[in-house]
Amino acid sequence: MAARVGLTPERLTRAGAELADEVGFDRVTVSELARRFDVKVASLYSHVKNSHDLKTRIALLALEELADRAADALAGRAGKDALTALANVYRDYAREHPGRYAAAQFRLGPKEAAGSAGVRHAQMARALLRGYDLTEPDQTHAVRLLGSVFHGYVSLEMGGGFSHSAPDTQETWTRVLDALDALLRNWPTP
Repeated sequence: MAARVGLTPERLTRAGAELADEVGFDRVTVSELARRFDVKVASLYSHVKNSHDLKTRIALLALEELADRAADALAGRAGKDALTALANVYRDYAREHPGRYAAAQFRLGPKEAAGSAGVRHAQMARALLRGYDLTEPDQTHAVRLLGSVFHGYVSLEMGGGFSHSAPDTQETWTRVLDALDALLRNWPTP
């Protein structure tokens, strides 16, 4: 039955990513995916090991998509322009693909993490920070700060945390990025 519908690990991963965007990453299972394809669950196990494997594959896909978008957005940019471009990639991706964005936060095993596009994300963040003249260990601290601010803001915004107050979230986002730029230009010394 699986061959009849042309199932492959790649097709299942993409369908799982679409399912995550529709129902939430936490609700993605092999059983739910089998229902989508109108096949028996057992027929999917020749393509994915289990729900954890499926989620890992979706996470890897999301990290790759995000890295590709970030690389395109960062090309030729530096300083605040690069900071804003990178931040907007994460925010826009989360809005367009909420389940995939959640998947990008999925905890990968060491082997999967080392071979994932997560490495590219860190490299791009470090490249961005070279424009702010940060050295180690401050560069690592700054990478963690950027990830925390981007993810924290996006998660709160998507969860409705800012929907009942003024000013507009775009205005706040712009001010947050201005503040990050100022902080990075004036990084405190210990």
